Order: sequence, then C-alpha cells, then structure tokens
Amino acid sequence: MAEHYAAAGVSLEAGYKSVELIKEHVKKTMRPEVLGGLGGFSGAFSLSKIKDMEEPVLLSGTDGCGTKVKLAMVMNKHDTIGIDAVAMCVNDIACAGGEPLFFLDYIACGKNVPEKIADIVKGVSEGCLQSEAALIGGETAEHPGLMPEDDYDLAGFAVGVCDKKDMITGKNLNVGDVLIGLPSTGVHSNGFSLVRNVFDITEESLNTYYDELGKTLGEALLAPTKIYVKALKHIKASGITLKACSHITGGGFYENVPRMLKDGMGVEIDTKAFPKPPIFDLIQKNGDISTKEMYNVFNMGLGFVMAVDPADVEKVQTVLSEINEPSYVVGKVTETGQVDVQW
Repeated sequence: MAEHYAAAGVSLEAGYKSVELIKEHVKKTMRPEVLGGLGGFSGAFSLSKIKDMEEPVLLSGTDGCGTKVKLAMVMNKHDTIGIDAVAMCVNDIACAGGEPLFFLDYIACGKNVPEKIADIVKGVSEGCLQSEAALIGGETAEHPGLMPEDDYDLAGFAVGVCDKKDMITGKNLNVGDVLIGLPSTGVHSNGFSLVRNVFDITEESLNTYYDELGKTLGEALLAPTKIYVKALKHIKASGITLKACSHITGGGFYENVPRMLKDGMGVEIDTKAFPKPPIFDLIQKNGDISTKEMYNVFNMGLGFVMAVDPADVEKVQTVLSEINEPSYVVGKVTETGQVDVQW
C-alpha cells in the first residue's frame, strides 16, 4: 500500500529519515522533567518541580513566522527560521512572568526533504536552548497538491509556568512608571508582507550587499527574532518586580504597548532613546512609508518593553548589564490614554 501513498506524493521513507536526522538536535534541548523519548504519540513532561509553588499557573503561546518563511525558501537557508517560531511563543510567555517549559513544532510542507526538515528543526532546537525549553514533540505533514513542493510553513506551541503571585499583570501599574526597552535584532517575524511589497524577494535582490546594512539584504531580513527569556529570568532572580511587559510584534508600538496598560493609561515613547537598525531606514525609504506607519507595523529596534517603578530603573539596568544585555530608558506611563511616539 505504501507504493500507492508514494504515488500520491507522500513518502513514508522521507518521514522516517527526517525523524532520524532531527533526533540529534532534539536531544540537546532535553530537561530533567522530560519523560520518554522521541517518537511517542505525545510528549510527557513531569510537573514535580513546580510542587513548591504556592499556586502554579500554566501559561501557553502559539504562533508562526508569518511570510518570513518565504525568504528562507528563496535564500535556501532554513537553519534559523525555527528560532523565530520559538521566539514568538516563548517571548509572549515571558511577558506574563512565566518560565517556558516545553515546545512543540508543526511543519507543513509540499514535499518532505529530510535534510531541509532537519535544518528547520535545528533552528527550533537552538531557540529552545536559548529559552531553556525542551523540544518534546512535533509534526511534519507532507501536503502534496495543497502546497508547492518547495514550500513549507512553520508554527509552534509553548507551555510555561509561573507562581500566581509572580505573574506580571500590570495591575500595579502607576502613572509615572518608567519604560525600559530591550533591543531587537531587526525586523524579527512581523511585517514581512509589507517587506515583500517593498523589495523584490528574489535570490538576486536578497544577495545584494548594502553598505548601510554592512551585509546583504537577505542576511539583514532573515536575522532571527531575539529571545528575551533569559533577560527576564535574570531580573526575576534578582528580586526586582516588573510591573508590566510588552512583546513588540505585529502592530508595532501602537497595538502592542496598550496591551500592557490599565484602562485610561497611555505612554510616551522617545524613539531617539534607542538605536534603530539600518534595515528600517532602508525599508522606509524604498517603500516611501510614513514614519507613523513604520512604528505601527515594525518593532523599529525595540523588541521588548518593561514598565518599572522609577526607583528600580537603575537596578534593572545594572542587572541586565551583568549578562551583557543592553537596555534603554525609552519613556514613561502617562494618564493620557494614548500612545505618544515621539520621533
């Protein structure tokens, strides 16, 4: 019967081979809580370590990489897009004060090329290592006739935990609290539909070197999303209370920052207070895009924003400097009910 399945475009052998190739990457992400090996019908994770929490709360996040995967396909470089998939999930968990525990990936492809699948999962594993989450399962689905052979999409799902008393909810946010921002590595994983409208996404254009970027266009655009989990863990371990957090993703500043605020509150953000990667100037110039729209679509160099008591600003920045994590005082909480981005 396998001959008929192969004739329909699905290779069981390719599936078996891809599983074998990814095992070495998955093993690197293991934590003591992981039970059983790769290949079961479900991933098992012991919760024994959270028994010491007063009121453990599970946090979850799911996301993909959007149309950024198209660049990976055109450049035939698949070993970093998995970092993006992990980052989009675990950064959201970190926003709530959670520690990511485990991650599962889902790859849909037109044709299962084992080496390509292994490259994708290599990136997923790297993202899991950066966030100290275990990769405990996943799925590669071959979809002949539904997707072109060279195409694929990648998504993921993460689960984390936090003691309820340590959750970052914004409930204690006050007017005058200070915003501290953590830099992005570039475009991250949002706004690529606009990016693909601005540039010709061809192998030639992506391999074009730009002096202002110091690299090719493709290298700048494909730079993986930064993972902020360790920075947040380090702050928490230092005993500092973060009042609210925002992961700057699709919708830029205007959509994401209000998600960390109480009703009626606003923010002032000084865009001159943090460096802007040159890729954003190139996008804006080539696309003739207004500055407001840029800040409404992209992170513009700021991937994560935290609100802290004014008395804690210096402590937060000192703690972050201990792990060589740059940070910037970028604004404050106001009573205007609006997001005021000053450029």
